[in-house]
Amino acid sequence: MGFDEEWTGIRSSTPEQAVGTRLNQLDGGGGAGGGAPDLATAPAKKKSAANTIENELEPNTDKAAKWADAATTAAVGGFAGWATAAGLKTVETTWNKQVRTLLARLASEKTALRGTALSFSGQELDTRARIAGVQPTSRIGQI
Repeated sequence: MGFDEEWTGIRSSTPEQAVGTRLNQLDGGGGAGGGAPDLATAPAKKKSAANTIENELEPNTDKAAKWADAATTAAVGGFAGWATAAGLKTVETTWNKQVRTLLARLASEKTALRGTALSFSGQELDTRARIAGVQPTSRIGQI
């Protein structure tokens, strides 16, 4: 079997694939090649989520933690001298550490949401300004 016959056999056994050039496009669409964009951001929703964390989740978590601390402190006092009091004190210490971790995580998420919203908005404004500043280099535009 010669090269030509072998090459024809290889080509006929592989499925046909479209051959073309794609610039600035990802598999599945998006980019300059058309299709739906695959990156979307909603600054208003990010701001709303950050406000919910700040105005509802953080204060309510803090309030629940204080309520649990008061109840646990009362229980520890009621079981003074018993091993149960020491156990409740350990539970209270663990609880307080977990509440601090949760509040720190909420604060981090709130900051990240606000920062992301600002970053995307700033990037969009910067891109618009750079595009608006591009002048045609072709003499066709000067005629």
